[in-house]
Amino acid sequence: MRPLSILKVPLLFLFFIEFQIVISSEAYSQESKNLRVAFWNFENFFDPFVDSTRVYNEFTEHGSQHWTKSRFYKKRNNMYKAILAISENEPFAVLGIAEIENRYVLNSLFNQTPLKTHNYRIIHYEGNDNRGIDVTMIYCIDKLQLIYTEAIKIVNPQNPNYRTRDILYAKFYDKRGDTIHCFVNHWPSRYGGERETVKKRALAANTLKNKIDSLVFLHQTIPKIIIMGDFNDTPEDPSICEVLNAKSFEKSDKNAVLVNLFTDGRKLGFEGTLKHQYNWQIFDQIIVSKSLVDNEKGLVYKQNSATIFHGDFLFEKDESYGGVKLFRTYVGPKYFGGYSDHLPVYIDLIFK
Repeated sequence: MRPLSILKVPLLFLFFIEFQIVISSEAYSQESKNLRVAFWNFENFFDPFVDSTRVYNEFTEHGSQHWTKSRFYKKRNNMYKAILAISENEPFAVLGIAEIENRYVLNSLFNQTPLKTHNYRIIHYEGNDNRGIDVTMIYCIDKLQLIYTEAIKIVNPQNPNYRTRDILYAKFYDKRGDTIHCFVNHWPSRYGGERETVKKRALAANTLKNKIDSLVFLHQTIPKIIIMGDFNDTPEDPSICEVLNAKSFEKSDKNAVLVNLFTDGRKLGFEGTLKHQYNWQIFDQIIVSKSLVDNEKGLVYKQNSATIFHGDFLFEKDESYGGVKLFRTYVGPKYFGGYSDHLPVYIDLIFK
Protein backbone atom coordinates (compact mmCIF):
# COMPACT_ATOMS: atom_id res chain seq x y z
CA MET A 1 0.00 0.00 0.00
CA ARG A 2 2.87 2.37 0.65
CA PRO A 3 3.90 2.82 -3.03
CA LEU A 4 0.32 3.81 -3.80
CA SER A 5 0.27 6.49 -1.10
CA ILE A 6 3.64 7.82 -2.27
CA LEU A 7 2.26 8.08 -5.77
CA LYS A 8 -0.86 9.93 -4.63
CA VAL A 9 1.03 12.72 -2.88
CA PRO A 10 2.77 14.19 -5.94
CA LEU A 11 -0.42 13.84 -7.99
CA LEU A 12 -2.37 15.79 -5.41
CA PHE A 13 0.45 18.31 -5.19
CA LEU A 14 0.51 18.76 -8.96
CA PHE A 15 -3.26 19.14 -9.02
CA PHE A 16 -3.03 21.78 -6.30
CA ILE A 17 -0.34 23.70 -8.19
CA GLU A 18 -2.34 23.53 -11.43
CA PHE A 19 -5.46 24.70 -9.59
CA GLN A 20 -3.54 27.64 -8.11
CA ILE A 21 -2.22 28.62 -11.54
CA VAL A 22 -5.72 28.60 -13.00
CA ILE A 23 -7.09 30.70 -10.13
CA SER A 24 -4.18 33.14 -10.32
CA SER A 25 -4.51 33.59 -14.07
CA GLU A 26 -8.25 34.14 -13.76
CA ALA A 27 -7.70 36.70 -11.01
CA TYR A 28 -5.08 38.48 -13.10
CA SER A 29 -7.38 38.45 -16.11
CA GLN A 30 -10.25 39.95 -14.10
CA GLU A 31 -7.99 42.51 -12.45
CA SER A 32 -6.46 43.66 -15.75
CA LYS A 33 -9.82 44.42 -17.36
CA ASN A 34 -10.96 48.01 -17.82
CA LEU A 35 -12.68 49.72 -14.94
CA ARG A 36 -15.44 51.74 -16.60
CA VAL A 37 -16.57 54.94 -14.87
CA ALA A 38 -19.72 56.58 -16.23
CA PHE A 39 -22.19 59.38 -15.59
CA TRP A 40 -25.74 59.93 -16.80
CA ASN A 41 -28.46 62.46 -16.07
CA PHE A 42 -31.60 60.30 -16.00
CA GLU A 43 -34.07 63.14 -16.64
CA ASN A 44 -36.62 63.17 -13.82
CA PHE A 45 -36.61 59.58 -12.60
CA PHE A 46 -39.36 59.88 -9.99
CA ASP A 47 -41.40 57.23 -8.27
CA PRO A 48 -45.17 57.42 -8.99
CA PHE A 49 -46.21 58.11 -5.38
CA VAL A 50 -47.26 61.32 -3.66
CA ASP A 51 -44.66 62.57 -1.16
CA SER A 52 -46.55 64.44 1.54
CA THR A 53 -43.32 66.02 2.81
CA ARG A 54 -42.73 67.93 -0.43
CA VAL A 55 -44.60 70.66 -2.30
CA TYR A 56 -43.50 69.30 -5.70
CA ASN A 57 -45.56 66.24 -6.68
CA GLU A 58 -46.02 66.74 -10.41
CA PHE A 59 -44.60 63.29 -11.23
CA THR A 60 -47.56 61.39 -9.80
CA GLU A 61 -50.66 59.88 -11.38
CA HIS A 62 -52.78 62.94 -10.68
CA GLY A 63 -49.97 65.47 -11.03
CA SER A 64 -49.41 67.57 -14.14
CA GLN A 65 -47.09 64.92 -15.67
CA HIS A 66 -49.57 62.05 -15.10
CA TRP A 67 -46.73 59.80 -14.00
CA THR A 68 -48.32 56.38 -13.61
CA LYS A 69 -46.85 53.10 -12.42
CA SER A 70 -46.76 51.79 -15.98
CA ARG A 71 -44.80 54.85 -17.13
CA PHE A 72 -42.44 54.43 -14.18
CA TYR A 73 -41.75 50.77 -15.06
CA LYS A 74 -41.31 51.66 -18.73
CA LYS A 75 -38.68 54.24 -17.75
CA ARG A 76 -36.97 51.82 -15.38
CA ASN A 77 -36.76 49.11 -18.03
CA ASN A 78 -35.48 51.59 -20.62
CA MET A 79 -32.71 52.66 -18.26
CA TYR A 80 -31.52 49.20 -17.23
CA LYS A 81 -31.27 48.09 -20.85
CA ALA A 82 -29.34 51.25 -21.73
CA ILE A 83 -26.99 50.75 -18.75
CA LEU A 84 -26.20 47.22 -19.96
CA ALA A 85 -25.43 48.62 -23.41
CA ILE A 86 -23.15 51.38 -22.07
CA SER A 87 -21.27 48.98 -19.81
CA GLU A 88 -21.10 46.31 -22.54
CA ASN A 89 -22.84 43.93 -20.14
CA GLU A 90 -20.01 44.25 -17.60
CA PRO A 91 -20.38 45.96 -14.22
CA PHE A 92 -19.30 49.58 -14.01
CA ALA A 93 -16.71 50.35 -11.38
CA VAL A 94 -18.64 53.55 -10.67
CA LEU A 95 -21.79 55.00 -12.20
CA GLY A 96 -22.81 58.53 -11.22
CA ILE A 97 -26.43 59.50 -11.77
CA ALA A 98 -28.33 62.79 -11.61
CA GLU A 99 -32.06 63.47 -11.34
CA ILE A 100 -33.28 60.55 -9.28
CA GLU A 101 -35.91 61.09 -6.61
CA ASN A 102 -35.07 58.62 -3.88
CA ARG A 103 -33.84 55.22 -2.77
CA TYR A 104 -37.04 53.55 -3.99
CA VAL A 105 -36.31 54.20 -7.67
CA LEU A 106 -32.69 53.08 -7.21
CA ASN A 107 -33.70 49.82 -5.52
CA SER A 108 -36.22 49.16 -8.28
CA LEU A 109 -33.62 49.75 -10.99
CA PHE A 110 -30.59 47.99 -9.50
CA ASN A 111 -32.16 45.28 -7.36
CA GLN A 112 -35.27 44.29 -9.34
CA THR A 113 -33.90 44.05 -12.89
CA PRO A 114 -31.08 42.02 -14.49
CA LEU A 115 -28.66 44.61 -13.07
CA LYS A 116 -28.97 42.82 -9.71
CA THR A 117 -26.43 40.23 -10.91
CA HIS A 118 -23.68 42.88 -11.11
CA ASN A 119 -23.14 43.25 -7.35
CA TYR A 120 -23.85 46.96 -7.30
CA ARG A 121 -24.17 49.00 -4.13
CA ILE A 122 -25.93 52.35 -3.80
CA ILE A 123 -24.65 55.56 -2.23
CA HIS A 124 -27.43 58.10 -1.78
CA TYR A 125 -28.33 60.95 0.54
CA GLU A 126 -31.64 62.82 0.56
CA GLY A 127 -30.85 66.38 -0.48
CA ASN A 128 -32.81 69.62 -0.19
CA ASP A 129 -33.41 70.37 -3.87
CA ASN A 130 -36.75 72.14 -4.36
CA ARG A 131 -38.07 69.42 -6.68
CA GLY A 132 -36.63 66.57 -4.64
CA ILE A 133 -34.11 65.31 -7.21
CA ASP A 134 -30.73 64.05 -6.02
CA VAL A 135 -27.44 62.71 -7.29
CA THR A 136 -26.32 59.18 -6.50
CA MET A 137 -23.34 56.91 -6.97
CA ILE A 138 -23.45 53.21 -7.83
CA TYR A 139 -20.34 51.06 -7.46
CA CYS A 140 -19.47 47.39 -7.92
CA ILE A 141 -18.15 45.61 -4.83
CA ASP A 142 -16.18 43.21 -7.05
CA LYS A 143 -14.09 46.13 -8.31
CA LEU A 144 -13.93 48.70 -5.48
CA GLN A 145 -14.05 48.81 -1.70
CA LEU A 146 -15.90 51.75 -0.19
CA ILE A 147 -14.07 53.64 2.58
CA TYR A 148 -16.04 56.83 3.18
CA THR A 149 -18.95 58.88 1.77
CA GLU A 150 -20.21 62.39 2.30
CA ALA A 151 -22.87 64.72 0.91
CA ILE A 152 -21.18 68.10 0.44
CA LYS A 153 -23.61 70.98 0.89
CA ILE A 154 -23.34 74.06 -1.33
CA VAL A 155 -23.84 77.01 0.99
CA ASN A 156 -24.55 80.55 -0.13
CA PRO A 157 -23.29 82.94 2.59
CA GLN A 158 -25.57 85.68 1.25
CA ASN A 159 -28.70 83.53 1.30
CA PRO A 160 -29.23 81.14 4.23
CA ASN A 161 -32.32 79.69 2.48
CA TYR A 162 -30.40 78.74 -0.67
CA ARG A 163 -31.19 75.20 -1.83
CA THR A 164 -29.57 73.12 -4.54
CA ARG A 165 -28.25 69.59 -5.14
CA ASP A 166 -25.42 68.31 -2.96
CA ILE A 167 -22.07 67.20 -4.36
CA LEU A 168 -21.72 63.51 -3.57
CA TYR A 169 -18.24 62.37 -2.48
CA ALA A 170 -16.99 58.81 -2.04
CA LYS A 171 -13.55 57.40 -1.29
CA PHE A 172 -12.60 53.92 -2.51
CA TYR A 173 -9.77 51.42 -2.57
CA ASP A 174 -9.22 49.54 -5.81
CA LYS A 175 -8.11 45.89 -5.87
CA ARG A 176 -4.43 46.87 -5.72
CA GLY A 177 -4.79 49.27 -2.82
CA ASP A 178 -4.87 52.59 -4.70
CA THR A 179 -7.14 55.23 -3.18
CA ILE A 180 -9.67 56.87 -5.54
CA HIS A 181 -11.72 59.97 -4.72
CA CYS A 182 -14.98 60.29 -6.69
CA PHE A 183 -17.38 63.23 -6.94
CA VAL A 184 -20.82 63.34 -8.57
CA ASN A 185 -22.23 66.77 -9.43
CA HIS A 186 -25.43 68.31 -10.72
CA TRP A 187 -24.82 72.04 -10.70
CA PRO A 188 -27.62 74.65 -10.81
CA SER A 189 -29.41 74.88 -14.14
CA ARG A 190 -29.62 77.83 -16.51
CA TYR A 191 -33.33 78.18 -15.86
CA GLY A 192 -33.99 81.93 -15.67
CA GLY A 193 -31.09 82.75 -18.00
CA GLU A 194 -27.42 81.83 -18.36
CA ARG A 195 -26.07 85.17 -17.11
CA GLU A 196 -28.59 85.32 -14.28
CA THR A 197 -27.49 81.91 -12.95
CA VAL A 198 -23.76 81.96 -13.64
CA LYS A 199 -22.93 82.87 -10.02
CA LYS A 200 -24.79 79.78 -8.76
CA ARG A 201 -22.57 77.47 -10.82
CA ALA A 202 -19.47 79.39 -9.79
CA LEU A 203 -20.50 78.80 -6.16
CA ALA A 204 -20.80 75.04 -6.83
CA ALA A 205 -17.43 75.06 -8.60
CA ASN A 206 -15.78 76.89 -5.71
CA THR A 207 -17.25 74.44 -3.18
CA LEU A 208 -15.81 71.52 -5.16
CA LYS A 209 -12.47 73.30 -5.63
CA ASN A 210 -12.13 73.81 -1.87
CA LYS A 211 -12.65 70.08 -1.31
CA ILE A 212 -10.08 69.19 -3.99
CA ASP A 213 -7.57 71.61 -2.48
CA SER A 214 -8.07 70.06 0.96
CA LEU A 215 -7.35 66.58 -0.46
CA VAL A 216 -4.15 67.81 -2.11
CA PHE A 217 -3.09 69.49 1.14
CA LEU A 218 -3.88 66.37 3.17
CA HIS A 219 -1.92 64.04 0.87
CA GLN A 220 0.84 66.54 0.08
CA THR A 221 0.60 65.29 -3.50
CA ILE A 222 -2.09 65.02 -6.18
CA PRO A 223 -4.31 62.06 -5.27
CA LYS A 224 -6.33 60.09 -7.81
CA ILE A 225 -9.55 62.04 -8.32
CA ILE A 226 -12.55 61.53 -10.62
CA ILE A 227 -15.13 64.31 -10.98
CA MET A 228 -18.25 63.65 -13.03
CA GLY A 229 -21.56 65.32 -13.54
CA ASP A 230 -24.03 67.52 -15.34
CA PHE A 231 -22.40 70.89 -14.83
CA ASN A 232 -24.95 72.92 -16.82
CA ASP A 233 -21.89 74.63 -18.28
CA THR A 234 -19.56 73.73 -21.13
CA PRO A 235 -15.83 73.03 -20.68
CA GLU A 236 -15.12 76.59 -21.89
CA ASP A 237 -17.33 78.31 -19.33
CA PRO A 238 -15.70 80.13 -16.37
CA SER A 239 -17.05 77.77 -13.70
CA ILE A 240 -15.12 74.87 -15.25
CA CYS A 241 -12.00 76.35 -16.80
CA GLU A 242 -11.39 79.25 -14.37
CA VAL A 243 -12.94 78.53 -10.96
CA LEU A 244 -12.29 74.78 -11.04
CA ASN A 245 -9.24 75.25 -13.31
CA ALA A 246 -10.04 72.10 -15.29
CA LYS A 247 -8.80 72.31 -18.88
CA SER A 248 -7.56 69.90 -21.48
CA PHE A 249 -4.19 68.30 -20.77
CA GLU A 250 -2.62 70.41 -23.55
CA LYS A 251 -3.97 73.70 -22.17
CA SER A 252 -3.54 73.08 -18.44
CA ASP A 253 -0.69 74.86 -16.71
CA LYS A 254 2.07 72.98 -14.89
CA ASN A 255 0.55 73.64 -11.47
CA ALA A 256 -2.94 72.47 -12.42
CA VAL A 257 -4.39 69.56 -10.47
CA LEU A 258 -7.23 68.62 -12.85
CA VAL A 259 -7.62 67.61 -16.48
CA ASN A 260 -10.93 67.85 -18.33
CA LEU A 261 -11.27 64.85 -20.64
CA PHE A 262 -14.40 66.19 -22.37
CA THR A 263 -13.22 69.40 -24.02
CA ASP A 264 -13.28 68.28 -27.66
CA GLY A 265 -16.41 66.67 -29.10
CA ARG A 266 -14.49 65.52 -32.18
CA LYS A 267 -12.51 63.10 -30.00
CA LEU A 268 -15.47 61.86 -27.96
CA GLY A 269 -17.46 60.05 -30.65
CA PHE A 270 -20.27 62.61 -30.66
CA GLU A 271 -20.53 66.39 -30.64
CA GLY A 272 -22.45 66.96 -27.44
CA THR A 273 -24.48 65.51 -24.59
CA LEU A 274 -27.64 67.58 -25.04
CA LYS A 275 -29.23 69.62 -27.80
CA HIS A 276 -30.71 73.10 -27.75
CA GLN A 277 -32.44 73.87 -31.01
CA TYR A 278 -29.69 73.42 -33.65
CA ASN A 279 -26.77 73.20 -31.26
CA TRP A 280 -25.24 70.30 -29.33
CA GLN A 281 -23.39 71.20 -26.12
CA ILE A 282 -21.21 69.24 -23.68
CA PHE A 283 -22.73 69.80 -20.26
CA ASP A 284 -21.94 66.28 -19.02
CA GLN A 285 -18.23 65.78 -18.40
CA ILE A 286 -15.69 63.67 -16.57
CA ILE A 287 -12.69 65.48 -15.10
CA VAL A 288 -9.75 63.67 -13.51
CA SER A 289 -6.60 64.55 -11.62
CA LYS A 290 -3.32 64.69 -13.49
CA SER A 291 -2.15 61.75 -11.41
CA LEU A 292 -4.59 59.55 -13.34
CA VAL A 293 -3.33 60.78 -16.71
CA ASP A 294 0.45 60.96 -16.47
CA ASN A 295 1.18 58.27 -13.88
CA GLU A 296 3.21 55.27 -15.01
CA LYS A 297 1.97 52.77 -12.44
CA GLY A 298 -1.18 51.74 -10.62
CA LEU A 299 -4.62 52.73 -11.80
CA VAL A 300 -4.50 55.20 -14.70
CA TYR A 301 -6.75 56.68 -17.36
CA LYS A 302 -6.88 54.63 -20.55
CA GLN A 303 -5.84 57.01 -23.30
CA ASN A 304 -8.61 58.09 -25.71
CA SER A 305 -11.29 56.20 -23.80
CA ALA A 306 -13.36 59.31 -22.95
CA THR A 307 -16.64 58.78 -24.80
CA ILE A 308 -20.08 60.26 -25.24
CA PHE A 309 -22.25 57.18 -25.58
CA HIS A 310 -24.63 57.64 -28.52
CA GLY A 311 -26.50 54.43 -29.20
CA ASP A 312 -29.11 54.82 -31.94
CA PHE A 313 -31.93 53.91 -29.56
CA LEU A 314 -31.32 57.15 -27.60
CA PHE A 315 -32.33 59.34 -30.58
CA GLU A 316 -35.27 60.23 -32.77
CA LYS A 317 -35.58 62.37 -35.87
CA ASP A 318 -35.60 66.12 -35.26
CA GLU A 319 -38.35 67.51 -37.46
CA SER A 320 -37.88 71.10 -36.29
CA TYR A 321 -34.12 71.65 -36.40
CA GLY A 322 -32.81 68.82 -38.56
CA GLY A 323 -30.70 65.79 -37.84
CA VAL A 324 -31.55 63.91 -34.67
CA LYS A 325 -32.59 64.84 -31.15
CA LEU A 326 -32.70 62.92 -27.92
CA PHE A 327 -35.53 60.45 -27.38
CA ARG A 328 -36.81 61.88 -24.12
CA THR A 329 -39.25 60.69 -21.50
CA TYR A 330 -41.11 64.03 -21.57
CA VAL A 331 -40.93 67.28 -23.47
CA GLY A 332 -42.76 69.68 -21.19
CA PRO A 333 -46.02 67.97 -20.20
CA LYS A 334 -46.06 65.70 -23.28
CA TYR A 335 -45.06 62.10 -22.66
CA PHE A 336 -42.84 60.34 -25.24
CA GLY A 337 -41.69 57.27 -23.30
CA GLY A 338 -38.00 57.59 -24.14
CA TYR A 339 -34.82 57.74 -22.11
CA SER A 340 -33.33 61.10 -21.19
CA ASP A 341 -32.61 64.65 -22.34
CA HIS A 342 -28.88 63.96 -21.82
CA LEU A 343 -26.44 61.44 -23.28
CA PRO A 344 -24.28 59.36 -20.91
CA VAL A 345 -20.50 59.75 -20.76
CA TYR A 346 -17.77 57.37 -19.65
CA ILE A 347 -14.05 56.75 -19.34
CA ASP A 348 -12.03 53.57 -18.82
CA LEU A 349 -9.28 53.06 -16.26
CA ILE A 350 -6.59 50.38 -16.49
CA PHE A 351 -3.89 48.98 -14.22
CA LYS A 352 -0.24 49.54 -15.12
